[in-house]
Amino acid sequence: MRRIAALYAIEQTAKDLKAETRQAYRQQHAKPQLDAFHAWLLDLRPKVLGASGTLAAIDYTLKRWAALIRYLDDGRYPIDNNPIENAIRPIALGRKNWLFAGSESAGKRAAAIMTLLATAKANGHDPHAWLTDVLTRLPTTLDRDIGTLLPHTWQPAG
Repeated sequence: MRRIAALYAIEQTAKDLKAETRQAYRQQHAKPQLDAFHAWLLDLRPKVLGASGTLAAIDYTLKRWAALIRYLDDGRYPIDNNPIENAIRPIALGRKNWLFAGSESAGKRAAAIMTLLATAKANGHDPHAWLTDVLTRLPTTLDRDIGTLLPHTWQPAG
């Protein structure tokens, strides 16, 4: 836990840096921590009893090591995916309620709409305001301009 906490402390220090500077900071501070963590896991693995929860956790971490350290390569990458997990939590919790959406295609449409609403929220928009504006403008928007209505490029109508 101390090793993970140290990585998050590094991220806290680097949170206001520009992406390029954050990447360099991570390389200088987080990479040595991660290298030591990886060496520790490799050293510990043969010493842990087989079929234990600890061994399973070590193997899980080592198997996904490349994905775990990917955030070192780009200062824009977050250390974890917690914001996305939090954004989709209501969808996951409501899954049972949507089992009977009417049909498979209705379920797919509902999932697409929920994804767009979560994306609008993730981009700092009020989902209701975004959806209201988009549905109002959609009938008169040219095909070539449809992309301007997507949550990551949308600007409220003037």
